Amino acid sequence: MTKDSMNDGAGFRRRSLLKAVAGGAAAGVAGWPSLSGAQAEYPAQAIDLIVPWPPGGPNDVVMRALANAASKPLGQPLVIINKPGAGGTLGTAAMAATAKPDGYTISQFMVSMLRYPHMQQVSYDPLKDFSYIIGIGGSSTGIIVRADAPWKSFKDMIEYAKAHPGEVSYASTGQGTTLHMAMEEVARQTGAKFLHVPYKGTSETTVALMGGQAMLQLDTIGVPMVRAGKARVLALFTEKRNPKLPQVPSLKELGIDVVATSPYGIAGPRNMSPAVVARLHDAFKQAMTDPQFVSTLEDNAQEPWYQSGADYARWAVQAYETEGRLVKAIGMGKPG
Repeated sequence: MTKDSMNDGAGFRRRSLLKAVAGGAAAGVAGWPSLSGAQAEYPAQAIDLIVPWPPGGPNDVVMRALANAASKPLGQPLVIINKPGAGGTLGTAAMAATAKPDGYTISQFMVSMLRYPHMQQVSYDPLKDFSYIIGIGGSSTGIIVRADAPWKSFKDMIEYAKAHPGEVSYASTGQGTTLHMAMEEVARQTGAKFLHVPYKGTSETTVALMGGQAMLQLDTIGVPMVRAGKARVLALFTEKRNPKLPQVPSLKELGIDVVATSPYGIAGPRNMSPAVVARLHDAFKQAMTDPQFVSTLEDNAQEPWYQSGADYARWAVQAYETEGRLVKAIGMGKPG
């Protein structure tokens, strides 16, 4: 089963979570020291918010709405910096390696950050190199085909894939992403063989599907082509049916024990001041209630997933271990 559970977080050390929460990047906890000196003026300039996806996709659109809403309580603009690549990990990893822990460079943090270290050598330690600020949301995702695809159901597609091994190609947002892992598990459970074609983001997978470079798209069900009726969803990776697409079954409903969610939040480099983290946490928490952000989240088939900084860090510890087991079970773990 592929399942990324949703719980919460802040910056920490793996050896002592409580120590990290007390002295690292926990937010939403009473009693944090007040800002003093230069920190009293934080933020005194614009803040760079890295989005590890290309412009135009659901994550980019949602993060821009979040940035706009959070700029109001912060009193400074949040500037979106798109740094796509490596399944949504490239930009965030670069931040961990180069950004100062002053709160002026932060990033969207995808669950794939906790998965990749189990699959390959990476430049970061997900449990030591980040200050977890706040959990934000997660996507409702599914298996998408063009409106004129010959398959009318998930069962039709699976039967064809089994009869034509390796012929049915699917586009995902990257090697090792949540949906790539989920589809590998679908293949394992059904006996079908697919051809995986990784891309950098939703805008690219949509072009691939509509242009015929891929026969399936694994992505959020809120992609514009679905809303416009130019694409259909065969099945959902969610626990149950989505109210926006009540006619579409979940994989679990179809007897496939696969649930894949993609929780994400905001993180900064390690050693950020707890007071700065708290300031950011409070601004983003307020932004999550902004009507425009709420509407944008819904339009892109995402659900809110608020987690305080400390809860987000605890969730990261648990998810890191869970992802390791899943990667090993699917046979995609790194050698050794």
